[in-house]
Amino acid sequence: MPATDLECQQATLILIDVQKGLDDPWFGKRNNPDAEQNIVRLLTQWRAKLRPIIHLQHASVNPRSPLHPDRPGFQLKRGCEPLSGETQLVKNVNSAFIDTGLEQHLRDADATSVVVCGLTAEHCVSTSVRHASNLGFNVTLAADATASFDSTDHNGKYFTAEQVYDLSLATLNDEFCRIKSTSEILQQ
Repeated sequence: MPATDLECQQATLILIDVQKGLDDPWFGKRNNPDAEQNIVRLLTQWRAKLRPIIHLQHASVNPRSPLHPDRPGFQLKRGCEPLSGETQLVKNVNSAFIDTGLEQHLRDADATSVVVCGLTAEHCVSTSVRHASNLGFNVTLAADATASFDSTDHNGKYFTAEQVYDLSLATLNDEFCRIKSTSEILQQ
């Protein structure tokens, strides 16, 4: 369910998997190199307005993954670490709502709207946006505060990161969320 402008102004900011390991070549080529810069812009504004912020961190169960808790890539990227009083949750599946307590945390805070940013558009961001919408939250996705990686389908067809990104956002738009740029969100 997309959020209105007023709901977006009161929304909880959810940062998904802004982790060092997603810079690892293991994931392949990526689009939108400015995603983290836009995430920091959102984070800075939310902090200045004393609005609620929740950080999600992916703990991969795959020991070879750069996001495994025993690897340096598990750490959050510089500038995106939680400050005192900000909620930090750890997950090991794509949805930020599975076994994290996120839904209950939002319900306890009487939150009805969320602004989502983070990595990656085709995986954890998409899954979490869909899940949030299905739970009845009003969702806005900061399009330029997310990114995608190149991908190959089951038939071996190659898709660039930009194609994956565009399709990922297209499958969410107006059905599961409202998509806006960081600047549009910050202007509200």
